[in-house]
Amino acid sequence: MTTATMTEWRERYSHDLMGSYAPPLRLLVRGDGCWVWDDDGKQYLDFLGGIAVNSLGHAHPVVVEAAGRQAALMVHVSNYFATPSQLELAERLKTITGAGEEGRVYFGNSGAEANEAAFKLARRTGRPRILALKNGFHGRTMGALALTGKPALQEGFLPLPGGVEHLDSTIDALEAAMGDDVAALIVEPIKGETGVVPLPEGYLREARRITERHGALLIIDEIQTGVGRTGLWFDFQREGITPDAVTMAKGIAGGVPLGVMVTFGAASGLLQRGDHGSTFGGNPFATTVAIAVLDEIERADLLGNAARRGEQIRAAVESFGSSLVTEVRGRGLLLGIGTVEGAAPAIAAAALELGLIVNPINPTSIRLAPPLIVGDAEVEAFRDRLGQALAAS
Repeated sequence: MTTATMTEWRERYSHDLMGSYAPPLRLLVRGDGCWVWDDDGKQYLDFLGGIAVNSLGHAHPVVVEAAGRQAALMVHVSNYFATPSQLELAERLKTITGAGEEGRVYFGNSGAEANEAAFKLARRTGRPRILALKNGFHGRTMGALALTGKPALQEGFLPLPGGVEHLDSTIDALEAAMGDDVAALIVEPIKGETGVVPLPEGYLREARRITERHGALLIIDEIQTGVGRTGLWFDFQREGITPDAVTMAKGIAGGVPLGVMVTFGAASGLLQRGDHGSTFGGNPFATTVAIAVLDEIERADLLGNAARRGEQIRAAVESFGSSLVTEVRGRGLLLGIGTVEGAAPAIAAAALELGLIVNPINPTSIRLAPPLIVGDAEVEAFRDRLGQALAAS
């Protein structure tokens, strides 16, 4: 791509789009599987997957077929009416989350919306305090931002909705903060936006015990970890616990916007008619595509693939023995490469030039979230290109 061409479309972007994002890295025009192409025809291996969104990669036949079929019938009605795919997906999500017959499903359009619903669920307990974790991320809307434990993101938007306290990610801190006036604790099993940092081993089991003792809700944000990304349908299932609510979005519909909150047990009765709503939430287009994505994850054993490929990718990174790499964190196909201070952006920039898309989430962390369909060829291409990027950095 010529400098002039890149300058032209970047100028158009900065002229017409809100300046809330960094300048785009490339102008992408198409994708196929784990690969994308820019407007100059250069091919890139996509190991970010739209930030853990493109579960089946790009232009997967299952998604294309489902989207075309449903678009030919109807894309949207409203929540004054039900549709077959809305009912089917709700039943399916109650099954794979383990919410069972008592569970209920709320459909929105994004992870932030799902967490807004969870915030309102907690408020409906009548208790004034909500606990969240420092460096956690739950979205950019005002309620979700109040839950987010990143003061730098909150500055400029204060005052936010009140009653939220941010804790260290330790059981001691949770024990000290917990009381019978706490409505809920909301946590991510892995803090993706902090550099892919898992909670301490056993944290969720102890958090479940403590919240139950005090009658508080345990809300698990699986926006980034859910729908097979870590090798299970949901990462909380690794701990063998039952939460009161789980939120999800990103990978559930293969790139079509869809956010979901699933509630368990007594929490399912907290929100009543008129308490919350979404015009687009659960429309037949998004829910039809989501069903197709879940079907394909099951048919192709992509849960197992995520677990296996994650170990291959971890081993590939560790095999370089690079002085720039300090550790590999995460599970399945949500991995973080820890680097020495300041190295992550340079490594990611070198990788992009070599045709590999990864995400320098901060100066010491590179996030990997490839499609769940990633195979041997893609892992080998990743190994080759990352090795070159490390050598060039």
